Amino acid sequence: MNKLILVAAIASSIIISPVTLAAKGTAQSGINPWTECGIGAMIFQDTAPAAAISNVIWDFGTTAVTSAGISQQTCEGNNVKTAMFIQQSYNNIIEETAKGSGEHITAMLDILEVNQTDRLKIMANVRAEMAEIVGQSAYTNATMIEKSKIYYNSLILNATA
Repeated sequence: MNKLILVAAIASSIIISPVTLAAKGTAQSGINPWTECGIGAMIFQDTAPAAAISNVIWDFGTTAVTSAGISQQTCEGNNVKTAMFIQQSYNNIIEETAKGSGEHITAMLDILEVNQTDRLKIMANVRAEMAEIVGQSAYTNATMIEKSKIYYNSLILNATA
């Protein structure tokens, strides 16, 4: 009987913790963790019910809810879409960044909804940072996903500065 009570207590704490984080994230930011965070939001960007179902099926929504409570900026739709776009178009984006402009850069900044007046400054900063990074051996040996993440982090840091 004691084991049953212990198992029930552990199970309820596992279920309640993500729900508490979700409520906190939602109350503070207006983010719906089930549809705007986690794996579901990345796969089903324009279909909220599918995103929610995917999150629940994948890991009972734990990843989505945790990301909403800990790092809300990763949940916001435009940030997720921008990250995916960078990963899908990385070679074009890094080439255009080196040149200073291009269609992929414009599309990326459109997805992120960067003001026209801020774009030149942001991209000049990203360009300078990436110029330093691409020459490092760690970058040369990085996977495409790691390179995309480095670029994304530079972009977001400069876009929110």
